[in-house]
Amino acid sequence: MNTSPSTSTDPRAALARRTPFFYGWVVVLAAGSTVFVKNAAATLTIAVFVFPMSEDLGWSRTLIVGAAAAAGVVSMFVSPIAGWILQRYGARVLMGSSVFILGAVILSLRWTTSPISFYLLFGAGRLMFQAPLQLGASTAVAQWFVRMRGRSSSMLGVSHSLGMGLFPLFAQLFMNANEDDWRMAWFWMGISVWVIALPLTLFVFVNKPEDIGLLPDGDQAAHFHAGNASAKTAADQEEQWTLKEAMRTPAMWTLAMVGGLVFFIHTGVNIHQAAFLRDHGISPSIAASALTVMAGGTAIGSIMWGNLLDRLPVKFVYSATAAWIGGMALLFLLVNSPAMAFTAAALFGIGLGGLLVVPPVAIAHYFGRSSLGAIRGATEPFVSGGQAIGAIGAGLIFDYTGSYETTFPTFTAAALIAIVLLTFTRRPSKTNTSD
Repeated sequence: MNTSPSTSTDPRAALARRTPFFYGWVVVLAAGSTVFVKNAAATLTIAVFVFPMSEDLGWSRTLIVGAAAAAGVVSMFVSPIAGWILQRYGARVLMGSSVFILGAVILSLRWTTSPISFYLLFGAGRLMFQAPLQLGASTAVAQWFVRMRGRSSSMLGVSHSLGMGLFPLFAQLFMNANEDDWRMAWFWMGISVWVIALPLTLFVFVNKPEDIGLLPDGDQAAHFHAGNASAKTAADQEEQWTLKEAMRTPAMWTLAMVGGLVFFIHTGVNIHQAAFLRDHGISPSIAASALTVMAGGTAIGSIMWGNLLDRLPVKFVYSATAAWIGGMALLFLLVNSPAMAFTAAALFGIGLGGLLVVPPVAIAHYFGRSSLGAIRGATEPFVSGGQAIGAIGAGLIFDYTGSYETTFPTFTAAALIAIVLLTFTRRPSKTNTSD
């Protein structure tokens, strides 16, 4: 069970009482800062480094992106541990320590000289990206919101999208200003991780509303003012599942497999996109700008898919998201100009916005808040595995064929499999079966 600070002595409880709006939105801001900075270890960020590091160090592209893939494999074993920490100690402990580690290892990449040191440092940062920070922020927001879970989660997607666009762009700008000095770019990104996210995580973040005497969605006032003791909030009506109970349901394992499939597409496209564009005659600055355009599309998609989640069945929105990214992946085969590069990046980014919002909301929608950290920890290895296969698989195809052309139809096929699985997924119930 999570630790609960005293509402009478905790300064965050006092801050919540003085906040003129529901404090959950402050938590969204703090959580958003962590998903913003985790992009220091994102696939779009390392995509900017693939070409200069390969040229400078003489490493193959597969070797460089292999650090992300290796971390994905390790994350399959770390995610359940992160889920246990999240369930036992809360998101604040998990996220604060993860942000500190992330900043330390990213800035230390300035001094990497061998594949071993690169794999250890970037791999550690990538572990923070994939397991603790991936789980912590989305689980915390799901604890604070039930009725408005889609909209609040979309704000995390916007924060992540800003990081997706700004970190690769800043990395390229640092390299341009320092004669392609990719080492200094890593250093300043590590410093920025600490400056942006640590203060908010340590001083304003609260694990769940009950810790400071509130209820999810800010429903406490309405609950008591109604004068009806039997009135139930959205959180009261949500069925709660333990990890052991959830593991007995087909829905948990189906959602886990679908998560692996869609993030296989996500990482396979993201980590190789900049190199793919440069192979097709797109300049380095345009390739980096296309990543920024993709991030803009992701921000739009986060809001779009998040609002749809509060209006339409989760399964339908999840299927639509998978269909979108599967279809838009094929657009990259048509890239032959900067305009087409920007178009493909923007449209694919809209689909990525759905992946930031829909999968974690689906888990919370199906299994409730009480054991959400543990359940997310159990399903996240499938996501990490999909990311690892997407990153290394596309790299191997390039190394052996000299082209990425055959990778994009593979991504579309994965999306179709995900849609079929979702079609047959039913929301579990302890009393009856319903979608």
